[in-house]
Amino acid sequence: MTRTIAALIARHESGRPAIGAPDRGWMTYGALRRLSADVAASLRSLGIGRADRVAIVLPNGPEMATAFVCIAQCATTAPLNPAYRREEYEFYLEDLRARALVVAADYDGPALAAADRFGVAVLRLTPEPTGPAGAFTLTAEASAGACDAAAPGEDDVALILHTSGTTSRPKIVPLLQSNVVMSANNVKDALALTPDDRCLNVMPLFHIHGLIAAVSASLAAGGQVWCAPGFNALRFFAQLDDARPSWFTAVPTMHQAILTRAERNREVIDRAGLRFLRSSSSSLPAPVMARLVETFRAPVIEAYGMTEAAHQMCCNPLPPGVQKPGSVGIAAGPDVRIADEDRDELLATGETGEVVISGPNVTPGYEGNPKANAEAFFDAEGKRWFRTGDQGAFDADGYLSLTGRLKEIINRGGEKISPLEVDAVLLGHPEIAQIVCFAVPHPKLGEDIAAAAVLREGSVLGESDIRAYAAEHLADYKVPRRVVILDEIPKGATGKIQRISMAEKLGLAGA
Repeated sequence: MTRTIAALIARHESGRPAIGAPDRGWMTYGALRRLSADVAASLRSLGIGRADRVAIVLPNGPEMATAFVCIAQCATTAPLNPAYRREEYEFYLEDLRARALVVAADYDGPALAAADRFGVAVLRLTPEPTGPAGAFTLTAEASAGACDAAAPGEDDVALILHTSGTTSRPKIVPLLQSNVVMSANNVKDALALTPDDRCLNVMPLFHIHGLIAAVSASLAAGGQVWCAPGFNALRFFAQLDDARPSWFTAVPTMHQAILTRAERNREVIDRAGLRFLRSSSSSLPAPVMARLVETFRAPVIEAYGMTEAAHQMCCNPLPPGVQKPGSVGIAAGPDVRIADEDRDELLATGETGEVVISGPNVTPGYEGNPKANAEAFFDAEGKRWFRTGDQGAFDADGYLSLTGRLKEIINRGGEKISPLEVDAVLLGHPEIAQIVCFAVPHPKLGEDIAAAAVLREGSVLGESDIRAYAAEHLADYKVPRRVVILDEIPKGATGKIQRISMAEKLGLAGA
């Protein structure tokens, strides 16, 4: 099979449902293919060709899903966070060299001024009110002229995303048509998805997790994806009841928020009868996994992914395979090994080092950044390996456990602390709902450990109580020096915890 997004959806029966949403009829695969052809014709008439870059700024929902799928079949997509400010849009549109910007018909936000500054054509997306979920038309004020009207091939770029840029300038990650298709099929195979499966998507669709695991993997299987308008813990169970999915995928912070409202929605959970739940994008603490299994009475499949891998790298197997709490599972698509953190050498099973990957789902390299590519890629054993920046080790059964991001490992006067380990221990306290441990500056040791906690309803735990609990279960040097109790832990745009900037966000950077 040709490894393009067009081929990914070409073989499914025309009448089968593909895209759903609240209070909308289902878009079938036949309708999705017709929409793809219409979008291609519209873009070509506007002078947008297969190598041109189209930024997409749309709210979560079915139109965002179909816009990505359709535009990626005839040009290069670049989804951007709708919450960005003008300066951020200016950076990304210039960095991407975007040719066009897709916004909603009634959009009047800061992306327009950024597009105007760089002469980026604005395309207005109008949903079809009487059409199925995700149906839309595109209009523009003027054509950009002639373009390359050929359909993209396997080696053309389908999707461009940026790294988060927590500590430096964000890097451009181009993902080829073949990268996207291979990763979608890897997720499909790992989860044994079939045309009978339906995914409830609550992930933002400007992020690799939602685009690949929820949307693309579902379409690869000929299944269905029901697109919620973003994640809201207060609405989640009503959406679960409405969508009747067989599975959903989310980040750990979303799962934790869902758990806080689960007991009062017991009937909805029982009606749902989920086949499994999936967690990815950051490590799922073992106590949270146990509570999810108990609550939903379904297996929780933890996966390991990142943008440069077009999402999935490892995945815990479905039953009767074993899910190991605290592990991100076995290799699920690419080759995954452990390498020396300083030398271009692969290590033996059981040794701790940097996780590296190789395979057809891996980006060919950062765009326009030879220094970053030289640091991130190396050759060994006849393959090209990408350094993930994560530290971990494989056990004898081939399951990978992560110690943390190398940049997040806390170096307390030479004593190395994994914040993930401390998270897992503190989550064992019955009154702690969420926890995140992170580094804070220390005048003599260089770094020390602190924690931010969200307590369960009715708890009166104080900082000293939490530190005392940690002291019972951890070596002295791993006990957080400070514990901040919050109503909500600050998160990034995709719902992930950003440990590196946590001390600054909480006013502890000068501690």
